Amino acid sequence: MAEVVPSLALDTGPARILVVEDEPKLSALLADYLRAAGHEPECVADGRDVLAAWTARQHELILLDLMLPGLDGLSLCREIRARSSVPIVMLTARADEADRLLGLELGADDYIAKNPFSPREVMARVKAVLRRSRAAATSPPPDAGGPLQVDENGWRASWQGQALDLTPIEFRLLRALAAQPGRVYARAQLLELLHDDGRAVTERAVDSHVKNLRRKLEQAGAGADRIRAIYGVGYRFEA
Repeated sequence: MAEVVPSLALDTGPARILVVEDEPKLSALLADYLRAAGHEPECVADGRDVLAAWTARQHELILLDLMLPGLDGLSLCREIRARSSVPIVMLTARADEADRLLGLELGADDYIAKNPFSPREVMARVKAVLRRSRAAATSPPPDAGGPLQVDENGWRASWQGQALDLTPIEFRLLRALAAQPGRVYARAQLLELLHDDGRAVTERAVDSHVKNLRRKLEQAGAGADRIRAIYGVGYRFEA
């Protein structure tokens, strides 16, 4: 391609990354930048081919366009989340807040607007998401004798022995809240814990992640109010 791709510093190690994008030039550009960063990209243009490609090679991160032929990105995000907690970064020309929140509610870890499009920003987000998904535990685990079990090395959590199928960002949220039961975290504090790269993310994104986490805890038998909202402040975890 005509554009010179810079050599990008990489501190997260190489990763297999599935690029789901139906615009050939954009797909090729993303693949070039990912290779420059040391990653192993695979490109898919049709939504109907995504699940088979991911199942065959178990990529460590998925860059997922919203508008695709065959099967749209939101439907794919929903199907992938039913099977795995692999990090998903959504790419879309639709930048409305409602679309971003819907993507987050369906389990996306990040959401990047294409207009304007910056490959460097995408690489920075990929790096941040991979770093967080691979990060060693920094918060003390909840009481090992309690009903909530958090395996920080394996990035797994369970309630009374029932596994919680969490996305990486939901896992980090639960880990932070449950590490100090009763402590009230402001939404801004939780945003810093979940997104440590200084991006502009609205606090409503935290509400979307909490909504998903509450639903999964309730399905596991933890009750609907395990994560309690403190009006005007934020959230706390009830032990």
